[in-house]
Amino acid sequence: MKMAFRLPPALIGVFSRYVPFADAASPDLPLARLLRLSLFQVAVGITTALLVGTLNRVMIVELGVPAWWVALSVALPLVFAPLRALIGYRSDTHPSVLGLRRLPYLWMGTLLMFGGLAIMPFALMLLSEADTTGALWFGRTGAALAFIVVGAGLQITQTAGIALANDVSSDDKRPRVVALLYAMLLVGLIIGSAMLGGLLEKFSPLRLIQVVQGAAVVVVVLNLMSLWKQEARGTRRGAREPDGFSRNWKRLMALPKMRRFLWTVGLGTAAFSMQDIVLEPFGGEVLGLDVGLTSALTALSAGGALCAFLLAARLLGRGVDAVRLAAAGALLGLPAFACVIFSAPLESPNLFRLGAGLIGFSGGLFSVGMLLTAMDMPERELTGMVLGAWGAVQATAAGVAMALGGVVRDIASHLAMQGWLGESLISKATGYSVVFHLEIYLLFVVLVALGPLARRRSSTPVQHAPQPFGLAQLPG
Repeated sequence: MKMAFRLPPALIGVFSRYVPFADAASPDLPLARLLRLSLFQVAVGITTALLVGTLNRVMIVELGVPAWWVALSVALPLVFAPLRALIGYRSDTHPSVLGLRRLPYLWMGTLLMFGGLAIMPFALMLLSEADTTGALWFGRTGAALAFIVVGAGLQITQTAGIALANDVSSDDKRPRVVALLYAMLLVGLIIGSAMLGGLLEKFSPLRLIQVVQGAAVVVVVLNLMSLWKQEARGTRRGAREPDGFSRNWKRLMALPKMRRFLWTVGLGTAAFSMQDIVLEPFGGEVLGLDVGLTSALTALSAGGALCAFLLAARLLGRGVDAVRLAAAGALLGLPAFACVIFSAPLESPNLFRLGAGLIGFSGGLFSVGMLLTAMDMPERELTGMVLGAWGAVQATAAGVAMALGGVVRDIASHLAMQGWLGESLISKATGYSVVFHLEIYLLFVVLVALGPLARRRSSTPVQHAPQPFGLAQLPG
């Protein structure tokens, strides 16, 4: 007799009333099954917190790896993110022997995430004990390969998981389901950062290895729980016929302000992503925060993004223009980066934490605002291409910006410590400060670029009643 897991009715009532986007559940997709499916996003969030939040600081500060190498290692998987369209296409049209389409890709992504995290501690151990140039570069190469493998697993897992969520949800609930998945991703970032901060409060290389290996096991367990019995065998979907990609791309680029929109997405993403690699090393090297405290910064940033996401849901539900919401995010980014910059001369960790939280909040407003702008573009039959172009531009801009942030930090720090920038700038904070200032300048450019988009949209009359807030794809 097959047993089905069901939440108690009282608990279902509490979830439906207080959990955001709990109304995404339906008779065919009960809340218990939906929450279990969303566990793959929690696993992705925990892994992202480990890669972008903890390991980059450990490699730069504790292990002395150049920031440009760490930035390149973390950025390479993001540059490959546009291949998610190919992954989704393969999961659409290539059935497995077992008659499943999405679950094999979820399993493949899980294995890659586990494998990358499993070999990563050995590369970090070699980095910490390398006594020759050959061993040092061998360790760096191994660490970079581990980052790439984990990143590939993240892209495959998230693409197949969201495709599976689209399959099992009804058309009217689908945007709410995707919004719930994004919220669970942010929850995973917060949980992962808090756990890593607590576990690494007393840092040692052996403790780091144990934590990374433990994270690999947690990822496998969460993903197995997520994919268990979520897809019916033998489901048939018709293969999609090519419909003139080049012709539709030309139509897309001919849309009013489309090029400006894509440039704005790229510049805004770069402005909020350049600090991803250097923010925690800044807290450790300049402000003297330990690994546990700097790991908690990812939780602050993700918490700010989650607050921005929930606020955006309320504001957009009341008819607030999405472009103006994105502009508000870019504007709030200015004092956020200023707080981080001034935390160094003021020696104020609390001001630094405030800046980190504001960066997450303002970046969340900008990302959600631009995604809703993409979803509301004219030519509704091209919405998929608009979202694909948005995702490709955002992923590429984030990868390039993170790599550039590490390079700029290393170059500026070298020039400053050699005295070439003047005696007043001989400080460990100079290289980081240059990166943060570049992000402020980019945000000013973004605000200028957003102006015509806001004017165009404000002159367009609203022809439909406000709908419940939902997303077609995940923000970056």
